[in-house]
Amino acid sequence: MFPLSAIPSAMPAQGIAPRPEITPPDMFRAPGLDAPAPLGQPDGVAPAQPAAESFGNLLGRMVGEVNASQNAATDAIHSMQAGGNVSLHQAVIAMEEANVSFQLMVEVRNRLLESYQEIMRMQI
Repeated sequence: MFPLSAIPSAMPAQGIAPRPEITPPDMFRAPGLDAPAPLGQPDGVAPAQPAAESFGNLLGRMVGEVNASQNAATDAIHSMQAGGNVSLHQAVIAMEEANVSFQLMVEVRNRLLESYQEIMRMQI
């Protein structure tokens, strides 16, 4: 009787013998396939954001973008009221874009504030 962890290399009672041309490491490799090449940085691909940008600069840039969309919506409304070349649809779309971006900024601020308060409640 064999222990559970032992696998016999040949089973002479059943007439099965291992094939001599296949070694154990090669028996799980598909024929014609090589090992995958190690992964590296693709050529010509730059990171999405520079590594030197700080979190404060990122938030400041995002607030500036929200401010710019608010100003664009205000300009569209004033131009429409003055009879400029802005349709009602364009003014309403600009207002809604500014509103959604402002709401997103407020939610991000709320999450950051909650995270800060949670860190301050931690005991050392």
